[in-house]
Amino acid sequence: MASVTSLSDSVQQQLSAALSAVRPEAAGADPLLRRSDRADYQANGILALAKKAKANPRELAAEVVSHITTGEPIADVEVSGPGFLNITVADRAITENLAARYADGDRLGVPLKDDPGTTVIDYAQPNVAKEMHVGHLRSAVIGDAVRAILEFTGETVVRRHHIGDWGTQFGMLIQYLDEHPHELDHSAGEVSGEEAMSNLDRLYKAARVLFDSDEEFRTRARRRVVDLQAGDERTLAMWQKFVDESKIYFFSVFEKLDMEVRDADIVGESGYNDMLAETCRLLEESGVAVRSEGALCVFFDDIKGPDGNQVPLIVQKSDGGYGYAATDLSAIRNRVFDLKADTLLYVVDARQSLHFKMVFETARKAGWLNEDVRAHHLAFGTVLGADGKPFKTRSGETIRLVDLLDEAVDRASAVVREKAQDLSEQEITERGTQVGIGAVKYADLSTSANRDYKFDLDQMLSLNGDTSVYLQYAYARIRSILRKAGEARPAAHPELTLTPAERALGLHLDSFAETVAESAAEYAPHKLAAYLFQLASLYTSFYDKCPVLKADSPEQVENRLFLCDVTANTLHRGMELLGIRTPERL
Repeated sequence: MASVTSLSDSVQQQLSAALSAVRPEAAGADPLLRRSDRADYQANGILALAKKAKANPRELAAEVVSHITTGEPIADVEVSGPGFLNITVADRAITENLAARYADGDRLGVPLKDDPGTTVIDYAQPNVAKEMHVGHLRSAVIGDAVRAILEFTGETVVRRHHIGDWGTQFGMLIQYLDEHPHELDHSAGEVSGEEAMSNLDRLYKAARVLFDSDEEFRTRARRRVVDLQAGDERTLAMWQKFVDESKIYFFSVFEKLDMEVRDADIVGESGYNDMLAETCRLLEESGVAVRSEGALCVFFDDIKGPDGNQVPLIVQKSDGGYGYAATDLSAIRNRVFDLKADTLLYVVDARQSLHFKMVFETARKAGWLNEDVRAHHLAFGTVLGADGKPFKTRSGETIRLVDLLDEAVDRASAVVREKAQDLSEQEITERGTQVGIGAVKYADLSTSANRDYKFDLDQMLSLNGDTSVYLQYAYARIRSILRKAGEARPAAHPELTLTPAERALGLHLDSFAETVAESAAEYAPHKLAAYLFQLASLYTSFYDKCPVLKADSPEQVENRLFLCDVTANTLHRGMELLGIRTPERL
């Protein structure tokens, strides 16, 4: 792989050299370069420099221009307004830059980070013995995209799925299973995720009815919680049955989401049980946590309730039981000291913001987090129905995730079937799945994570507008042109003059690396989604204005096929980072 210097970086270097030639004291100053609709780029940094040097900005700008050798990459530069520089890049530089990216295969010249570290990302956290609902969608989809983007930039990423597999509710379930031992038995053959969930659901409902109506069963169930926490072997074996049955279901849902979840990365709440007592001891001995009414608590100066009293983080309850805080703090110790992470990333609902603020602050006071090891809560908003209210069924229940995904796939298959020209029934089914699941993921990822978004399948599956379907059709259209090219092959011709539509497309393709770096640094897959939508839009405009196979000369045909191919590779790579498939034909 060879990382390619982007055009904006080359222009920036040329400007910086001219700036320091004119004002040696300005060496290293930022020329503030950005894309512009008046030229290819505009540099605004001279205004601040002139102010500092008490100079006339237009005169300083003219002086800088006189030190710029035009040719490549800068073809033309002029002073505008109060002292801005408008910069036009040479056509040859655009084509040569894309040729270097094209030659780099599927990395497209995107460099690896200079200082990669180790990030533990905590995402996709369903609960054992419970159905996954629409609320579980965002953590999985956002987490998986952030993971892929970070890995692409060279970061070492450790995945953690912190499933809810411990707690008092298991007393009731295990006791019921003990008294009805064949409830989770499997007949010969593999059990599907759907069957596993309906077994668990049936058992859960039956146990609940008994727990609510039978005092003696309730007492036995509570005793069972004590056995579970004490590590009684028979009780643990029954608990494991619930975990295993739930995993069959989890894996089936993640497979439907076209997402890889590996068993070794599933470390639930129970995975930290051995550390809880020590975590509490360390916090109490260091004075970070104190006993208050029998409970072990951490207090914060800036976190107060409506009554003005400090709201504590309760690490251990007065009855000796441990809450989520003890588990989360133990997980931090494990991730920092055993997994050697320098970044901990939590992809969790925004409603948990206060909890994480308190947990991270406690870990900092204990010295587990510091300047070198940081934790970040990537908080996400709620999924809303088309009416703008939290997404529920007509009867007011939360919507099952599998129902939602199945409906998206059914609707997408209808869209694919309507447009399909030469697809077999099997291809329509396969494409329908890729389009439907892609639409759900893209709707989520194209919204900034901290905002709520509307789950509206009509909008998500629209062929026009900011949807994955629009991107997938743009990709399929390019593949179709490349198939029809016959003898002509994509090849760069830097000697050719480019049309405005070709230039706009080429400059945008050049900024892919910059977008990936920004999306990784800010954990912002929505920036990559916005980039890809703009890429597809610029390609559509190029396709409308520039005949490809009927261009004026064989060289122009090859150069336009080359632009098509670089666009297709960039769309494919970008969509792959978002976890979305790009079918070759649609």
